[in-house]
Amino acid sequence: MLKNIYKKALLFVATLCSFIIIGQEKEKEFLVVSTQESIKIDGVGDEMAWTKSQWQSDFWMWRPSDSIQAQKQTRFKIVRDEQNLYILIESDINGTNFTTPNLKRDFSTFGSDYITLLFDTFSDGTNAFSFATNPLGLKADGLISGGNQNYRSDRNYAWDTKWNVETTVTDRTYTAEIKIPFAAFFYDNTQTSWRFNIYRRNTQGNEHSIWIRTPQNQTIGNLGFMGKMVFETPLKKARTPISLIPYVSGASQENFVEGISSQNSSIGGDAKIPIGNALNLDLTFNPDFSQVEVDDQVVNLTRFAISLPEKRQFFTQNDDLFKDFGANRDVIPFFSRRIGVATDLDGNTIENKIIAGARLSGKLNSNLRLGFLNVLTDADVKNEIPSNLNTVFTLRQKVFDRSNISFFFIDRRTTEEYDFIDNQERKNSVTGIEYNLASPDSKWIGRAFFHKSFTEGLNEDDQIVGMRLERNTLRHRASMEFIHGGEDFRSDLGFFRRTGFLKLGPEYTFRIYPKNPNVNSYNFTQRSFLVFNPAIDYKLTDRWFISSIRKNYLNNTNLALQFTNRYEYLTTGFDPTRSENGVSLPSDSSYLFSDLELSYRSDQRKRFNFDSKISYGSFYNGTKFTLENEINWRKQPIVNASMIVNFNAIKLPKPYASKNIWLVSPKIDFTFTKTLTWTTFVQYNTQGENLGVNSRLQWRFAPLSDLFLVYNDNYISTDNFSPRYRSFNLKFTYWLNI
Repeated sequence: MLKNIYKKALLFVATLCSFIIIGQEKEKEFLVVSTQESIKIDGVGDEMAWTKSQWQSDFWMWRPSDSIQAQKQTRFKIVRDEQNLYILIESDINGTNFTTPNLKRDFSTFGSDYITLLFDTFSDGTNAFSFATNPLGLKADGLISGGNQNYRSDRNYAWDTKWNVETTVTDRTYTAEIKIPFAAFFYDNTQTSWRFNIYRRNTQGNEHSIWIRTPQNQTIGNLGFMGKMVFETPLKKARTPISLIPYVSGASQENFVEGISSQNSSIGGDAKIPIGNALNLDLTFNPDFSQVEVDDQVVNLTRFAISLPEKRQFFTQNDDLFKDFGANRDVIPFFSRRIGVATDLDGNTIENKIIAGARLSGKLNSNLRLGFLNVLTDADVKNEIPSNLNTVFTLRQKVFDRSNISFFFIDRRTTEEYDFIDNQERKNSVTGIEYNLASPDSKWIGRAFFHKSFTEGLNEDDQIVGMRLERNTLRHRASMEFIHGGEDFRSDLGFFRRTGFLKLGPEYTFRIYPKNPNVNSYNFTQRSFLVFNPAIDYKLTDRWFISSIRKNYLNNTNLALQFTNRYEYLTTGFDPTRSENGVSLPSDSSYLFSDLELSYRSDQRKRFNFDSKISYGSFYNGTKFTLENEINWRKQPIVNASMIVNFNAIKLPKPYASKNIWLVSPKIDFTFTKTLTWTTFVQYNTQGENLGVNSRLQWRFAPLSDLFLVYNDNYISTDNFSPRYRSFNLKFTYWLNI
């Protein structure tokens, strides 16, 4: 009965949301003329081919105001030949004191000068290709998903492709000349136009500007707000080459705890095989991730596990097709770090070797996307880790203007019979269907989903159903979330904070835009969630009320005050300090506590800037004082230095553990040239009793081809910093097109 009610509710919401149609201003468009003349990419733009195209301009501000045109305008032209797209951009400037933190590929645009181009090649308002540059001619390329409505989750800069850019700078303007091969895109060559937008950050004038006017309550670059580029002549199928990316690596390792030294070498690689204009098959054999930066250590004072972001390139490219399901934090049916990462018998995180993998992703047609992932991992009998075959299959069908219906199937199963695992651990499957809403102007967004798992011996309440609906206008943002998760639901390749729960999560924000030369907005937010446990008569186990006010200044600083009131009922005991031999707070006990937090972020354009938080309040049956600081300094564009200093003073009555927990993380980045960088990252965490050092030298000696030298060192901080593990890794990769 309850299941039928859920299904009817989801159908009603999907039908209702589908009829929410809100218009926007008339679409701007321009003609992309064809040329046979050669264009030299030198940042000058003096070739005759450019005279055939008309300048496009009339940029609007996005912030600090979205109702007037930009004070410093930007102009652009786009032409094409049979193989390439050419873009010429001229930007008016206030001076040449640009903010350019470093010279890295995929440089961070946060707080710096940049220009970003977006190409929605299938005109679906959901996915796009992103290319960014700056006055120094740096490159940043990425894939956009989810309509670019959330800048944290909808932008994937792990994707790299070959393209060229050169810039020139004068006292009044800087010019960027760009060449992008059509082979870099996926597209339907029967279409005569692409959706397009371009936006820019001018730090000296303190303005963001964009070609298509976009409300400042929406993310800049939101794919609901785009113009159109119309091709003068039909496109041809791209002659995308097959790419082979072999690697050779060697490592010297020493395990001081077990007294073992080893040297080893390995060979493997990746292949990228285009299938038509819109699909790509990625293959990997014996992948090596030694060059990937180590995880940021965190302090965990909750009773739940914490998920860390994926940094391995094989899993991050086109990752929205695989990870964009469920609800953030609570229901993530596929979490790629479950593959190739495991725990040993002592509970330590270790690598679980990947033997080989394949990923097929892209468009079957203009409205249907496909994702297929298959990865085989090796067995580690010593640590009782079986060999697993991991499979993910997804389909995403566009409906209406920008919404879609998605299906997924996830399967994990052992390749052999192992005597150290039981039948319940041998295999697990999960399937689900979702409806994702995005109105044309992004004022309405939402999701409704139904997931079911299949695990031997767990077949009672093995479903999860949920819904989230949000309305976002200039002054108001209101949302409501509902999730019901079954106790027997399992996803071995997913991440879940808990199972067996009912969650309600309303949220409301009111914005004020004062007529003040120094202040952009005031945000007043009331957020809460309530969690009930169906196994104990829907008893309330969590209740959070979070009230905050944030003052956003025009110079990009902000000041915030937040009050949090919490109630928790512990069904199982735990020690929030995670101290050795610490006494756990008892199960079947309840706590009411609260804290007050003050935070301030300084102007990120400044060479010295910081982000600080301080809070104090009750904590379970004691108190907690927290100080969080991230301090940044740069000698641009060569040196970037940062220091994270977090301190938690937890005082609980005896016999429970009280503890002062420190997390100190200095990091220094040298970008000597656009192709040579050196990064050193030190992390000291008293909760994990760990001191780690990671130092990485990267030389990009050819396009998308690298030489890495990586040094890792790890110490036990409670034993006079005795060494635990040390390694030197040398890795050579080369990108070869055939």
